[in-house]
Amino acid sequence: MTSKLSPPAFLLTRRGLLTAGLVGVGMLAAEINGHARAAHAAPPGLLTLGRTGERLPAIGLALTGLGGRPAQRSYLRNLVKAHWEAGGRVIDTSGLSGDSELAFHEVATGLGIAGKMFLTQPLRGDDRQLRAATARLRREQIDLLHVDDLADTEAAVPLLRRWKTAGTIRYVGVGHQDTRYYPAVEILMRNAGVDVVQVRYSILTRTAEEHILPLAAERGIGVIVTMPTEEGRLHQMVAGSPVPGWAADFGATTWTQFFLKYVLAHPAVTVALPPAGSPEQVTENMRALHGPLPDEGQRARMIDYLAATV
Repeated sequence: MTSKLSPPAFLLTRRGLLTAGLVGVGMLAAEINGHARAAHAAPPGLLTLGRTGERLPAIGLALTGLGGRPAQRSYLRNLVKAHWEAGGRVIDTSGLSGDSELAFHEVATGLGIAGKMFLTQPLRGDDRQLRAATARLRREQIDLLHVDDLADTEAAVPLLRRWKTAGTIRYVGVGHQDTRYYPAVEILMRNAGVDVVQVRYSILTRTAEEHILPLAAERGIGVIVTMPTEEGRLHQMVAGSPVPGWAADFGATTWTQFFLKYVLAHPAVTVALPPAGSPEQVTENMRALHGPLPDEGQRARMIDYLAATV
């Protein structure tokens, strides 16, 4: 079943927001890292990250499996460049460490966008390890640091809050990709003062619609979605099947747009992090920001169509 959640006041115009973001957006300033900066490629589809008030393009880029060797650095540069030029600003650096963090800084500096991206990263160790990571990324602070495996949250979440107070990070996050852990995530959302939750959600895996997403909207907690296309599995499931013609009513002419627009249409979701193995895939992901989003009736129809197709 689709969620019956009524959108909070700050998201009442959400369905038309992606379209509106493309009109006269050349004069728009992107609020990234707390500073107004004129957008290089004006970001379409800006949505609000819960009560933080942060305005972010609704499609991010997840960087995974990258090292620091020259060939990989070139590959990384091509991905980041495609994301930036398509209006992307959110970079999930979960897959970066060591040399690849240095490579990311070199790439961002070479593109002239160092410090202009919104970076999200999982918690890795203590103060010393965080300082080392920020040094490699050449950042004074990480925008969002999140506890992604719920290990020792009684110590980890207060640690993140101290780092936020100290200015080392901007926002505190929690989350998990395994839906079995969602009850524990809910407890933290209610009691730990988190700013953002990062969870798995797709048209196929809709468990987050039951409690996580309504609670996020109620508490003003931002939502970043992982696995919105089930790491490509959704595309495999519909291989050879046409996108329904009626999906064009909300601007979906490809399966990528179909799957991502389903996720972005939920009023609690701010950013989706689809996989991107090539610059072309990055650009295709970003096209989901164009056009309107499906309404509740259309989302129910999307679920039925997918079930009938597979």
